[in-house]
Amino acid sequence: MGKKFSEKQIHILDIAEELIAKKGYEGTSVRDICTKANINVAMISYYFGSKEKMMSYLYQYRVLKTRENFSQFADTIKDGRPEMQMKEMIKYIVGQLFRYNYFHGFVTQELRHTENLKDELLDFYQLFVRKLDEVIKKGVTSGVFTFTPKPEDILTTIIGSTLFVIRNRNFYELYVPHKDEESYAKEAEKKVKMNLLMNVFAVLGYAAD
Repeated sequence: MGKKFSEKQIHILDIAEELIAKKGYEGTSVRDICTKANINVAMISYYFGSKEKMMSYLYQYRVLKTRENFSQFADTIKDGRPEMQMKEMIKYIVGQLFRYNYFHGFVTQELRHTENLKDELLDFYQLFVRKLDEVIKKGVTSGVFTFTPKPEDILTTIIGSTLFVIRNRNFYELYVPHKDEESYAKEAEKKVKMNLLMNVFAVLGYAAD
């Protein structure tokens, strides 16, 4: 990653993220974080400067780490057929959004006016767009895909559909069979992936042999 984090910083950030996911940003105090992380309150100032700055570090850490992981993932599938690459990229993006569903919520609400953090996210999205564009062009050139939709529109469809489901559980759970929290998350993610695969491949003009 471009920005280095110490093991202690990562430990504190992981604890902060866990608590904020449960109690919200305003409902999580520095003392709550320090108690669970088993550190002195002064350590927050030492490592981050303040609670607000710690949030900036948390956001940067998650974005940089996920971007790094995606680059590695994309590299492992780069020699595969275009339809396989597109399928795996859709599944990857949806999986990450579900895995960090709580994180995306507080990022949108609490950090949307922080310019440098928005720049980090912009770079992240552009990486996805470049990779999607490569796969689309490869598919069209090889005759696997018929149409050439804009990669930014494909990404918008993937992220928009997934976040809608994550943020509107009271609606979506009416259509997802489940017994408990764990089964709902699994079935909702599966349903979103299947829907997106069907829609994206239709836009690409792909038909399986």
